[in-house]
Amino acid sequence: MAYAAASGNTLAPVAAPGLLALQRALIWLVGASGAIVFIEPSPYEIATLLATVVFLATGTRLRLIFMPLLLLLFLLNVGYTIAAVAVMDRPNVTNWVATSWYMAATVVLIAMVLSEDTQARLDMLRRGLVFGALIAALLAIAGYFNLVPGGRDILTLYDRARGTFKDPNVLGAFLILPALFALQSVVSDRLGQSLRSSIAFGVIALAILLAFSRAAWGGLAITAVFMLALMVLTGSSHRQRSRIIIMALIAVVLAAMLVAVLLSLDSVAEMFKQRASFDQGYDSGRFGRFGRHILGAEMALDLPLGIGPLQFNRYFPEDTHNSYLNAFMSGGWLSGVCYPALIFTTVITGFRYVFVRVPWQKTYIAIFAAFLGTVGESFIIDTDHWRHFWLMLGCMWGMFAAAQRYVAQPASEPAR
Repeated sequence: MAYAAASGNTLAPVAAPGLLALQRALIWLVGASGAIVFIEPSPYEIATLLATVVFLATGTRLRLIFMPLLLLLFLLNVGYTIAAVAVMDRPNVTNWVATSWYMAATVVLIAMVLSEDTQARLDMLRRGLVFGALIAALLAIAGYFNLVPGGRDILTLYDRARGTFKDPNVLGAFLILPALFALQSVVSDRLGQSLRSSIAFGVIALAILLAFSRAAWGGLAITAVFMLALMVLTGSSHRQRSRIIIMALIAVVLAAMLVAVLLSLDSVAEMFKQRASFDQGYDSGRFGRFGRHILGAEMALDLPLGIGPLQFNRYFPEDTHNSYLNAFMSGGWLSGVCYPALIFTTVITGFRYVFVRVPWQKTYIAIFAAFLGTVGESFIIDTDHWRHFWLMLGCMWGMFAAAQRYVAQPASEPAR
């Protein structure tokens, strides 16, 4: 695909309008399909596969900046594959390894795609994610309050909303990034759009609350504060910064009122009290969540090849609930070193580009905040096959490449 210099020191694709529309529609579909993962293969796998075929057929580039990403993803999955050889005959191991390789491929695809036509494609991805999140959130709310006949059995789990996900915790985690997008619009867009986004944010936030995921509650609060702080620091004017602060305070007050109303319902209040407690039986004790982390880490030091994917619960009562430990146990020292190296390389590079003035800076800040939240959550839960996590990873690297090109491109570069 050819490119030409456009106003504002950015590169715009030169291609048939129909082709551009198709490419951007596929990006929207990838974002929206990530909200439905209770079936396998999920719509997300189908959408990313279709996008791969179209983008590779119409032309997209693998850039030099992606080499660390490619190397770490490759070595990570080589470690998983080697460790899986000894346990390949056990249930779901082959599927787990294949899914890991496929998730790695989608990261590279998303990075390549978003390194070109970046602003327009990020906007379509944002729209798709918010649309999918609203569908998942509305179904979760309808299921929790039994607004759909028989829906409570399908759309809830353990009296917690799960919507179109298998697990309430994953629903809550997925909804954080769309919630941040909606909140951004609330505090920075014009009145009409801000009001519509307020409704979207309220619906998504309500679904996160009804998922009763402590990690999602804390994740939304922390990432929202971090995102808003970065928006204030990168604001282009005093007026803009003041509006962000004022609107954020109003959003906090309205959110508090919503929580107060919900807690007036006995069923919600009881579950909230139960989930908000830090004294959870599965967290404490020698074989509790954090006890397993210590024992598993000691075990990992003696096993260069690990124990193989999905084998941790053969030695302990439950899974690792720690993605960094799981990398060591599932793929040995090779995966155990490469996984945190991949994550922290992305985080460090992410901070480097936060204050780069690019047209998509606002979107970058929201994705970076949500990615950081998931990186932190990975210490207490297994995020290894969360589609939205790998999607955000690909987005980060795609935006790195786009920002690098944007900064390096002379303002007067001729068409090429």
